[in-house]
Amino acid sequence: MSDTANLVLDCLDALGIGYRTAEHPPANTMADCAAVDRMLGALTVKNIFLTTKNKKRCYLCICRPDARFHTADISRQVGSSRLSFAPEEMLFERLRCHGGSASPLGLIFPEARGVGLIVDSALRDVPTLAFHPCDNTRTVAMSAGDFFGVFLPKVGVEAVDVKF
Repeated sequence: MSDTANLVLDCLDALGIGYRTAEHPPANTMADCAAVDRMLGALTVKNIFLTTKNKKRCYLCICRPDARFHTADISRQVGSSRLSFAPEEMLFERLRCHGGSASPLGLIFPEARGVGLIVDSALRDVPTLAFHPCDNTRTVAMSAGDFFGVFLPKVGVEAVDVKF
């Protein structure tokens, strides 16, 4: 497990958040995550890292694996100029993860300040959510209540809900 993943798990421990983990071969696609979901009894969210054209603002969008993503629709709902996929180097600079391992758990890092979080509103009804701890060879499952009610407030992130 990477040092970054250890920092994420240490943070969850410090916040008193209960979680379960699974180690596995690299999960690069949502199909890879489906088997892990069955092991953990959770739903691994799809993570999409976005930026504005001038790259002055970036967002992490988390949604259901089967959600149909349209940048124009999401941009309108969050009141932003047209969003597009951010380059991988920006993802690493802000959240300390690479493509395939993007995660809202990376919001714990100081470099993530200013990264907006866009949430598929339907995720609030999912009992247990799963995320990579910025390393796609491990998955962390926690209650949605802990993610939305403990983790995000403790790391100072306000999510913007959108409908997919």
